[in-house]
Amino acid sequence: MSQVRDHGGDPWLIRPFRNRVSGSGSAARKRAVAQLATGSRALPVLIVSVVVLIDVACGAGTVWLPLLAAGPALAATTGGPRGVLAVGLLAAVLGATLGTRDGVPGHELTAVLSALAAVTLASGLASALRGRRERVLAAVRSVAEAAQHALLKPIPATVGPFQVAVRYSAAAAEARIGGDLYALVPTPYGVRLIVGDVRGKGLPAVGTAALVVGVFREAAYDEPDLLAVVGRIERSLARNLGVDDFVTAVVAGYPRAGHLEVVNCGHAPPLLVRESGTVVAVEPAPPAPPLGLRALTDETPSLQALAFADGDQLLLYTDGVTEARNHGREFYPLAEGLARHVSDEPAGTLTAIHDELLAHVGGRLHDDAALLLLRKPAASASETAGRGSGSCRGPSRSPAFAAGAGAGDGSQAAENTEGTADPGTPVVALSGEVSGPGDSCVPWSTA
Repeated sequence: MSQVRDHGGDPWLIRPFRNRVSGSGSAARKRAVAQLATGSRALPVLIVSVVVLIDVACGAGTVWLPLLAAGPALAATTGGPRGVLAVGLLAAVLGATLGTRDGVPGHELTAVLSALAAVTLASGLASALRGRRERVLAAVRSVAEAAQHALLKPIPATVGPFQVAVRYSAAAAEARIGGDLYALVPTPYGVRLIVGDVRGKGLPAVGTAALVVGVFREAAYDEPDLLAVVGRIERSLARNLGVDDFVTAVVAGYPRAGHLEVVNCGHAPPLLVRESGTVVAVEPAPPAPPLGLRALTDETPSLQALAFADGDQLLLYTDGVTEARNHGREFYPLAEGLARHVSDEPAGTLTAIHDELLAHVGGRLHDDAALLLLRKPAASASETAGRGSGSCRGPSRSPAFAAGAGAGDGSQAAENTEGTADPGTPVVALSGEVSGPGDSCVPWSTA
């Protein structure tokens, strides 16, 4: 069922999310695994059959009969205890038949069959233990899956005016969750999102990621100003992190039509893709420390205002992508890969990049990797007419936003920080247009 949230008077449709993994590719992998499992279960019987055929052809008796024990031993790795016992029984019957046919002395045949029975029993026990471990692992995976859905909630394919796609890969493949984090929420102040990377790995990193995502989701709804959201996260981490812990993150917001705000806290710069296909790195100016380390420096994060027109895209990612190396120790060139695979479908773009990334590293990543791609599709004719000609004004804003943002002042972003962000925090506008007096479009400037 579709959901509609009211963002300043305009209903922004949130459509049901799509699976982050391609459905056809996932189905093909499942079929391949099923075929492999079927072939593996038949392998023990095939080995027993080969031994029998060799014995029938050569008539060597006790020379080949001991090899029948390979059947139940291999069955322990592919099937359950019943399968092992079935293969062992088959091998014993065939061994006794062949031994009698070949005239093997009774004491030798008894020794061969006793060894075969011992191997079958030991293999059955090993198979039972393996099955128990697999059930425990499946339970752990289900818990990790539930934790991932609670921490990294699936993001809809369409949020507000944006098309969105996410790809996430944890370095601990069995756990399916790591220290990278992302979240995207529609709020009364526009769509807001975060992508971050926690120092370290394992459960401590997961706990810190949960803390950051939880504070972000709460602050994104409460704070009219994006810098105030970052300030809330910083204060929470300062109370809860150790002295050596920190989180790099990029927080972005879309407060009104055509305008994107970005705050970078020691994270890799987002990649901005213009409708023409040009890829530009959004470097922070000036650089700011990661979250949790602001007390060690006088530097504070700045708010960058970007023009974000129809057809533009923004890619946020973690260092597990850009620091992925191939066998020649070369880093993956994300900007070049994005330029090669950019399309009008964010999900298709990320699938192509992710597949190329795995091919670059040889099939498995050694660090958590997250990719979040945001695209602003072209507005419909009715939406364009509703906004008016030549206006930078977006959807009508809620009273809370209007009170916090001011009314059409060119210093609007700076006014938003008053009383909510740290004093002296710079506000920067980059490569775009900002709102000037009367809400008309004026060239960008650096404040």
